Amino acid sequence: MQNLFYEVGTLDQRCYTQFGLSEELLMEHAADGMSDYLRARMPRGKKVLIVCGAGNNGADGLALARLLCGDYDVAVMLPFGAKSPLALVQLGRLEALHVSFIDTLEPCDVLVDALLGSGAKRALEPQTQMLLEQMNALEALKIACDLPSGLDLEGRVSEPCFCADVTLTMGALKRGLFSDAAKEVVGVIEVVDLGVSRLYYERESPWQLLEIEDLVLPHRLRADSHKGSYGHLGVLCGEKSGAAVLCGSAAMRFGAGLVSLLSNEALQLPYELMQSHTLPANLSALCLGMGLGQEFCDRELRDFVNHALPLMIDADLFYHPLLCTLLEREQVILTPHPKEFCALYGACGLGSIDVATLQNDRFGYALRFCAAYPHVVLLLKGANVIIAQNDALYVNPHGSAVLAKGGSGDVLSGLIGALLAQGYAPLDAAIHGSLAHTLASKRLTCNDYAMNPFDLIDAVARL
Repeated sequence: MQNLFYEVGTLDQRCYTQFGLSEELLMEHAADGMSDYLRARMPRGKKVLIVCGAGNNGADGLALARLLCGDYDVAVMLPFGAKSPLALVQLGRLEALHVSFIDTLEPCDVLVDALLGSGAKRALEPQTQMLLEQMNALEALKIACDLPSGLDLEGRVSEPCFCADVTLTMGALKRGLFSDAAKEVVGVIEVVDLGVSRLYYERESPWQLLEIEDLVLPHRLRADSHKGSYGHLGVLCGEKSGAAVLCGSAAMRFGAGLVSLLSNEALQLPYELMQSHTLPANLSALCLGMGLGQEFCDRELRDFVNHALPLMIDADLFYHPLLCTLLEREQVILTPHPKEFCALYGACGLGSIDVATLQNDRFGYALRFCAAYPHVVLLLKGANVIIAQNDALYVNPHGSAVLAKGGSGDVLSGLIGALLAQGYAPLDAAIHGSLAHTLASKRLTCNDYAMNPFDLIDAVARL
């Protein structure tokens, strides 16, 4: 896991007060880090065009131009002049080298966006919008300095926004880089050190970015065990029975010893899945909501949840009156997509929001919900999945559009439910189930449009 921060100004201040580093020295290290990245990937002599703003993000770009000058064909565009003290200092140093300053964009091999960075706090002016559109139209390796211009610290993306192939962010990872909207514009994200290792630069953070190496698979380490050693997951089978079958099949594939679908009807199930009309006595966790529809009356639903088992709640249950009662339980995982989260948020009396409002501040709304229900684990689906409990927040950035297909969420429910049944704590079940879900999607051999949910289930076996 890597730490995430809203902003790094307070971390910069620690460098000044604890390590004796100046703001100018941090800037030089930032430019040096960008220079190292570019030199490792681009032969000498290539054309590098750096578009610099008037503030300190522009100053980073001016310092980079100085470091590259002589080894590369460097051109600098300074459309708004230099205004911040450090920008003026860096401009003076660069002018002494007689670097080429240009007034209009021209063809290049590398285009560096050093216009706004994390300093963007207001709507873009028309001149800036036009410039960003022209920058996006250039055929070049596009590198953003700190944040792509047009992306703010909240993760909101303006129109237009610089679309980077690579974002070289300074000092530490900013949370806003991992909003759903940001995924379209940030490209590959790399952290540039600012003169001290991240071990010393960063402090503890309740927000974490999940990495591939964080996945803990439910390997069977005990030789003396049997199917009952690995839990019995119940899946409530509603009106759309296919959702429950996908959930149950995924749970079986992810290590659950037994899986029972709970239904009033006689079902034609895969041979490995069992069916029960009542709650099995040895059940260890329950998934409910997926494909629920109107299959059960309120009394039947209450009978199915009249126990203290861990619950994995999804889909139709976010619109059911029983939801608020279930939120009082101790071990509960919620896995809404954005529209379902809006219904959940309103049902809990936290306010009325629509999907656009939520997507504009996914982190904020997730944390506000978890402040109201600190014992509940929330998994908010999206391009970058948010998993949160109390004040802790984890981002899974490994998903892709491959998963944008009906049934993917039912597979996720089964993976999480399997871990709950095997004794994982709810937060751990959500984290590792989500990681397995997204990483399995990377193991598919079909085209990105062709995934079938059962392909995803099969890929789980190859993690």
